[in-house]
Amino acid sequence: MKWLDPMLRTALMFLVVSILLITVSTHSIANDDSNGLIQPGDILQVNFLGDNAFEKPFEVDRLGNIVLPEVGVITLTGLSLSDATALIQVQLSSHFLNTDQLTLSRVEHRLLITVLGYVKNPGEVEIPQHGNLQMALTEAGGIKPGAQLNKVQVRRNNETFVIDYKQYLDTGDANLVPSLQSLDTIFVPSSPLTGNVEVEFDAASLLSGGDAAEKALSVKIFGEVHKPGTFTYDQSQNFVDLLMRAGGVTRFASVEQIRLITEGDPVLFDLKDYLDGGSDQMLPQVAPGATIFVPMKEEEVKTGNRTVYIMGEVFRPGAYEIQDSASFIEIMANAGGPSRFARTRAIRIIRRDGSVSEFDLQAYTEGLSSITPPSIRPGDAIFVPEKNDINQTSWLKVTPDNAIHIIGAVMKPGRYEWSDEMSLMDLIAESSGPTKDADITNLSIKRPNLPPIQFDLARYLGGKSDQAMPKLKGGDTVVIPRHPQFPVSDKAEWVKQTSEDSIFVMGQVGIPGRYRFTGKESFLDVLAAANGPSETADLRAARVIHRNDSEAKTTQVNLALYFDTGDETLLPDLKAGDTIFLPGKSLKDYNGQSQRSVKIMGALNSPGHYRFSDDMNLLDALAQAGGPTNAADISEVRIVHEGCCNTTSLVFDLAAYLRSPEGALLPVIRPGDTIYIPSTENSMWTQTMSFVRDMISIATLLILVL
Repeated sequence: MKWLDPMLRTALMFLVVSILLITVSTHSIANDDSNGLIQPGDILQVNFLGDNAFEKPFEVDRLGNIVLPEVGVITLTGLSLSDATALIQVQLSSHFLNTDQLTLSRVEHRLLITVLGYVKNPGEVEIPQHGNLQMALTEAGGIKPGAQLNKVQVRRNNETFVIDYKQYLDTGDANLVPSLQSLDTIFVPSSPLTGNVEVEFDAASLLSGGDAAEKALSVKIFGEVHKPGTFTYDQSQNFVDLLMRAGGVTRFASVEQIRLITEGDPVLFDLKDYLDGGSDQMLPQVAPGATIFVPMKEEEVKTGNRTVYIMGEVFRPGAYEIQDSASFIEIMANAGGPSRFARTRAIRIIRRDGSVSEFDLQAYTEGLSSITPPSIRPGDAIFVPEKNDINQTSWLKVTPDNAIHIIGAVMKPGRYEWSDEMSLMDLIAESSGPTKDADITNLSIKRPNLPPIQFDLARYLGGKSDQAMPKLKGGDTVVIPRHPQFPVSDKAEWVKQTSEDSIFVMGQVGIPGRYRFTGKESFLDVLAAANGPSETADLRAARVIHRNDSEAKTTQVNLALYFDTGDETLLPDLKAGDTIFLPGKSLKDYNGQSQRSVKIMGALNSPGHYRFSDDMNLLDALAQAGGPTNAADISEVRIVHEGCCNTTSLVFDLAAYLRSPEGALLPVIRPGDTIYIPSTENSMWTQTMSFVRDMISIATLLILVL
């Protein structure tokens, strides 16, 4: 088949499918067993391994079709399962492999029934294969009130069957209702007794609105009664009888404020007074056309000569009548006691004259003899405030004199409730303790209108402090400062460290900057904190500037000598505020360089100022300057000595010395001298030979021209 044209192959495929459909249809018509044929509403399962699209079952719709993946709509109604299997295999063969392994099974045979007419939910429903008329009506929500049950219609194709469904409900005879088939239509007509306007007919609802026939002879009752409505006036019934006809009053009714309007005159009736007295003369006269209104009960303010008021965090707040012998504890017990949210340390008693006193109930329950419950008199109010929970967003519930602040380097800074039996350690523990960068050596306690109190908590905890822990009270503020984090690299952090606690390291060190100093660190500790001297540092000329003395003072430190000898006396003592400075080996940026250096000029690799000491010679000085260049005339090294009275110079033949150093002496070099090495290009011989070469070039040019 590969040699066939693709269009021809497609045409042959459609021809084979058409022949198969004709064969299947003929076989289906000849088959008399209609129970095995596929009908609308059937649930089919296509078993085809290897493809997830066939896992869910397929439902046959009203037209007898199912929708398969890649193929689309296939009509299966009227076919047997074997014929339908063959048809599906052929349809899928053009898109899938191994379709001969495909099988088809019926999961469930259901009937598609259309229910119309006087039902609650008209439309298409599904019922089991052996379902009946009642099941179909139930699936449609049931029959609506007002339906005509004796003329229910079942329509099948062009035929209509009329069923007496009422007789079936009375007798239960299943022969009165026919068996249903898929695609049947059930129609429930309405009764001719119903009007043209759709209304819900309910006799019980009609009677609940009253039994009055004429409005002029009726009594209207509404408000807080169980069955408000319009009722027929009966002369033999009194006011209470009419209320009972309306179902009586509800539990929300204000029985002391019932209103009766007769012939336009309103009258107030107190039912509670009548029930307490029982006299019929207290009942108002009711006439035809009267209106009775029972209002809703509203909250009333309770007052009296024996009333006390309990508010706040108790289980039953309100107004209570007390006896003369009632105590504070008995009154609180009648109110259910404090709730778990109550702040029992600060219960307030608001006296009738406006004065306010506090009572610590928790301290009283702990057995403190100095605390006694307050006496409560009529007209007083007891207020139990809410405690300030940890997660409480409002801080206004704690007064300033009962609160203390802790800020700075603690885990949970904030405003905490305070009691006099608490200590500084209680407050720090309540705030979850200091953070890892807290400076507990410099804790500060701020008190209004008083100087701050400094406290070294680290020394106290170490047992070395002779200072007692300070006493706190409400309104204080405890500040725990932080150690600055990376004050060298983070320029925003250095301000957190005071100058009194700092030392400055500058010059040729690894990390110059501002470092914390407590007085326990040595010179080497501070230098090591700055990552030590750099490669360009001059260890012989380190300096310490003492800034906190009465006058400026500078100490010279020879670190090179210290590293050679290990003599600790060479290292100075430091104080807070001092400055350590390490200069570089090159002195070009410092004042007074001529007195401590030599100037090396001329044909050298690195001419300039260089530090010179007594243990150095001419060769050491030239080595610092990188040595002479290739163009240097080392046979005429000039050395200039600048003294206090005169200036002398000498010429030294360095080339001869290097050729024969035995028995020769190097000239003496002192700080402040100048060493100059001329270039061979500037010598007399070089200039003479250059002139001779120029003359020869001119003579040669003239000969060529002539």
